[in-house]
Order: sequence, then C-alpha cells, then structure tokens
Amino acid sequence: MAGVSVALVLVPQSMAWADLAGLPAHYGLYAAALPPIVAAFFASSPYLQTGPVGLTSLLTLGALSALATPGSQMYIALAALLALVVGVARIVVGLVKEGRVSYLMSRPVLQGFTMAAALLIVATQLPGAVGVSPPTEGVIPRAWWALSHPGEWEVASVVLAVMTGALILGGRRIHPLVPGVLFATLIGVVYSMTTGYSGAIVGDIPAGLPPLPRDVPWSQLPLLVIPGGVIALVGFAEAASIARTFAVMDRRPWDPDREFISQGVANVAAALSSGFPVGGSFGRSSLNHLAGARSRWSGAITGIAVLLFLPVAWILAPLPRAVLSGIVIAAVLGLIRLPDLARLWRLSKPQALNAWTTFALTLILAPRIDLAVLIGILLALGIHAWREMKVRCDSWLEDSTFHLAPRGVLWFGSAPQMQRSFMHELEEGHEVDRIVLHLGGLGRIDLTGAMMLKEFQAEMAAGDIEVEIAGVPYHARRILRRTLGWDPEGTEGQSTG
Repeated sequence: MAGVSVALVLVPQSMAWADLAGLPAHYGLYAAALPPIVAAFFASSPYLQTGPVGLTSLLTLGALSALATPGSQMYIALAALLALVVGVARIVVGLVKEGRVSYLMSRPVLQGFTMAAALLIVATQLPGAVGVSPPTEGVIPRAWWALSHPGEWEVASVVLAVMTGALILGGRRIHPLVPGVLFATLIGVVYSMTTGYSGAIVGDIPAGLPPLPRDVPWSQLPLLVIPGGVIALVGFAEAASIARTFAVMDRRPWDPDREFISQGVANVAAALSSGFPVGGSFGRSSLNHLAGARSRWSGAITGIAVLLFLPVAWILAPLPRAVLSGIVIAAVLGLIRLPDLARLWRLSKPQALNAWTTFALTLILAPRIDLAVLIGILLALGIHAWREMKVRCDSWLEDSTFHLAPRGVLWFGSAPQMQRSFMHELEEGHEVDRIVLHLGGLGRIDLTGAMMLKEFQAEMAAGDIEVEIAGVPYHARRILRRTLGWDPEGTEGQSTG
C-alpha cells in the first residue's frame, strides 16, 4: 500500500521533473520505473524513495544545456550518459567505503546552494505557469520577461497552475497522505479534454516499456565527468539526509556506503532505460514512511507500479504543462528560507559569507550551477584551512620554569606561526632554564609539526634551556616517539607530576 501510494504521486511528479531537466515529460516515467526497483536490492534505509528529484533535474539541465538543445535526441542521449557517469561514481564511492565524502559539502554551502537552486527552479517554471513563451534566453531573463508582461498571460494556464499549487499545499495541511498532486493531475486532464484547452500540453506519450538509449555520444563523456561528479555528491546529500533522519527517528542504523551503491545502481538503471540522473526524494520518502512502509521493498513496489502504468501512460497526453509547472513550484517553495541565510551571520561570519557566496554564484552562473557548487566546496575547505592555521599559545612562569600551552592544530600550515608564538612568548625577557610544552590542547599533530617541535628543542638546547613535553594527546604519541624520542614513561610523567 505504501509503494502504490507513492507511485500515485511519483507518476505526475516524475513528468514534472523531466520537464525541468529539459526532457520530454514521459522520460520522467522511464526514470521512475526501473531505478527504484534496483535500488531496493541495495538500500539500507527502509523508507528512502528513489527517482527523479528537483535538485538533480536542475543540475542535469545545467550540465547538458550547453552541449545540446533541450528536448533533442542528442540531449536525451546525453542525459542517459550523464546518469551512467553519476551511477558509476556513486558505486565506486560505495565500494571503496568512502561514503563520508558526502560530508565535503558543509551545511552553509548546502543551504546557500539549495535556496538559490529552489529560486532557479521556480524561475524555470514561471513561463509555463502563466502560459507564455518568452523571446529571451536564460533562466532569470525568461522569468523576468514572463513576470513583466502580464498582458501576455493565458488565464487558463494561470488558473491551472494556482489550482495545482493550492491542492498540493492545501492537501499537505490537511494530512501528508492527501494526494494533492494526483488530484491536480486528474483535474488538469479532465479540464483539457472537456474544454478543448489551447495551451501547451504534455503531448504524445509512447506506450510500452522504457527503450534502451540510442546513439550514445561517448565522445562527450569527458565533458560530463565533472558535472557527473558534482551531481553524484550533491544529489547524494539529500538521500543521506533522508536516511539519517529516519534512522534517528526509528533508532535504526543506516550505512552511507550501501546507500551510495543503492543510488549508484539506480542511476545505472536510469541510464539503461533512457532516463536521466535520479536521487532520493524527501517528500516521497516521508509519504512512504507515513503510509506504513516497513522495508526497502516498498520502493520496489513503487517502481513496479510505475512500470505497469507505462502501457496506459497515453492517458496523460492531454495534461496541461501549466499543471506540471504548478507541481514543481509547489514542491520547492518550502526550500526558500532566506531568513535562515541571514541567521548564519550571527552564528559564524566566515560561514555566512561562504553560504551567501554560493547562493549568489548559483544564481549568476546558472545554468552551470555545478560550477557554483565546486567553488562553494573549495571556499569551505579554504575557510577550514585558514581557521586551522590560527593558533593560540597561553604561557605562565613558575620560578625559573616557563610553561607554554599551545591550542589549535599543529600541522604544516600552522607550524611556522606556532613556532613564532613560542619565540614571541620567550622574548618577554624571562630568566628561565626550563620550558614545559603542554600539548594537550592540540587537536592534531602532523609530521611537520613534530619536526618543528624537534627544531625548537634543539634551538633551546643551544641556549642551555631544557624542553620537556607534557600532556601529549594519545593520537600524537607514536609520531612524537619517533621524531623526538619522547618517552611516555619518562618526561611526560615528570612534567605532569
């Protein structure tokens, strides 16, 4: 029952996400059939629902729109090839058990990117929601043209889009199990058939099983490696969040490596069935959980239900595209929480700047938003490295013994600064014949840091000052034993008393 309940939502939603990705709407059905079936064999989460999702669809549009015309046969073939790249990347990460790579995206980067992406998704759907075809190029310019020319709006399209949003959002308020997406789709189809609706519709939908991809452009594969890697990482962040959230709720373990493999084989299946990159859906996974799912096989049931629907999918041909636009807009409105970005400033100014930079770059670089993600990740790593280069050193004098207590991380980036801090403290003119280095406040010590300590010992020994090591962290004992000849039974015991 849970699997079928999700399928009733997935069928129209998958078509909407395919439209967002720049593909004919029925290709969403192909990406919603086999992927959840094969994912069920490998998933560790009993609730995770796999298939077309908004963020991955937008990333697909950004990656492929510069290589081919959206909707063309070349574009369709490239989408399948991109899914293959994403699938292989995720399978490799899972097999080498490096699922933790998904944490490379810091929370501020993810927040900034997700909110900007949600705004872009809404922008892509505005022309369809009001029934216009802007004579401009670019996501933002087309949306602005649509908003600034209300005289060109098609009343029926606007009404259908608003009706769709109201049914979806209103249904959620009544109860999460209310299938507002399904109701909006049925109303749209009936309205189109009975009134002779003249606006854009889905159009012909081929009956039958998903076809194998044709004329795969393997020569374009190198151009898809970086976008595919970004989608593999960014798209998995949502799936990981879903699995982790439900695991905490149910107090059950989950395995990120298995989820990487699960999402990987799902994308390979999407590639083999002429689909496009897929991921885990938070909305459909929540519906799956509320509908009573208790095992990962509910995802397989969802895929089978979609597969059985394909021979009669032609009944959705009259569906107005304004309804698809309304489905997409309603699905992402909840992701636009600009006050959350503002609150980051109070928590951490560097991280807030990182989030805002990622947010701005996502909007500016659209549709190549994968580049914005890469820049955001590099900026986050740069901020992390900069912070770890900052060290502090407390000091105090006891008779002729000078105590130094550095705090921070002693690595090749911070070692020179820490050595300067030691010398600065000693330049105060204290008469000392013994120095005690308290290393318990150091989070990590690498080889360069250990070599710096050895050099400091040698410099002080040249001035007849004895240097003792105290409070060595457990993780640093091996490297200090080998580098300094440090004896945990000797100097540390004497220093710490």
